[in-house]
Amino acid sequence: MSEVFELACELIRRRSVTPRDEGCQALLAARLARAGFRCTALPFAEVENLWATHGDGAPVLVFLGHTDVVPPGPETAWSSPPFEPSVREGRLYGRGAADMKGSVAAMCLALEQVAVHHPDHTGTLALLLTSDEEGVAEHGVRRVAQHFRESGQRIDWCVVGEPSSRERLGDLLRVGRRGSLTGRLAVRGVQGHVAYPERARNPIHRAAPALAELATMRWDAGNAAFPPTSFQISNVHAGTGADNVIPGALDAVFNFRYGSASTPAELKARLESVLRRHGLDFSIEWRLSGEPFVTGDGPLRRAAAAVLAEQLGVKPEPSTGGGTSDARFISPLGAEVVELGPVNASIHKVDECIDLSDLERLPAVFAGIATRLLGCG
Repeated sequence: MSEVFELACELIRRRSVTPRDEGCQALLAARLARAGFRCTALPFAEVENLWATHGDGAPVLVFLGHTDVVPPGPETAWSSPPFEPSVREGRLYGRGAADMKGSVAAMCLALEQVAVHHPDHTGTLALLLTSDEEGVAEHGVRRVAQHFRESGQRIDWCVVGEPSSRERLGDLLRVGRRGSLTGRLAVRGVQGHVAYPERARNPIHRAAPALAELATMRWDAGNAAFPPTSFQISNVHAGTGADNVIPGALDAVFNFRYGSASTPAELKARLESVLRRHGLDFSIEWRLSGEPFVTGDGPLRRAAAAVLAEQLGVKPEPSTGGGTSDARFISPLGAEVVELGPVNASIHKVDECIDLSDLERLPAVFAGIATRLLGCG
């Protein structure tokens, strides 16, 4: 089988459930070092991060990925063991095949090829890997980006290998991401016996109309760069476990995915005004895990679009949808950022897989972007 296939399989075999790396980065660093890369480990807390560079100075082109994966869930539900790569009907199966060990293998091969065939390229070609993307994302790229600010490390362009494609490789190019704002709501009531509701205050009854109103609100209309803000309630919990007790509290978790048409302060204020209008006794713990960003029409977007047209015959749709990714930590450094990777239909699911033909084409796509940007004639 091909080199990218073999490398992807080696990575899938490593049970690197977040935030563990299980030797993935050491394996890749050894390969890149043989190709002339300078490899630096940047561990923070329990998280492994790898920074590998070839060349010097500006411009700086970074390929960004993660070696951690989400848990497989019940392994008996898989058609084949999740950490034993398996090929069926033209697809490679295994946890991380699409998200994103396939892309990591392809990026590694692409960087090796560029370094070997174009050793005198302009600027710096780099690979940044973390084992903390699927988890809390505190000591991975977020922490590395802080380190880069402090050390003065610049990044001009960044290609993130996240599985961005919808139906076929390259049909969508992620050029930005929405912000993510999570709230943990506590509504206080008064516990009592269900037979004597006049002596209690039921937080479920009081919160339900407010939550229903929030779920149907239109927060903004979006704009040219971003779709309208969405609001989703992901968890509601109340009760003591007894069927004859009015609970004394209700807890709920909700999330905003928002663009540049609204600010976190505006969303917080509007939501809290609804809760106050419904007379709730409440408190909220807010967490902003990422702010919206968009990469305009520049050298990186043009290079990616040109390579996808030439190699795959596709015109990618620019998009700022989807969830969050580590791109949110790189964009504030002043970098142009795009996300490009395989079809995302199976990510985080049982029987995660990547199309073998897509895996085989990815190294050339990544190498093509690098050679266009770094003046490799």
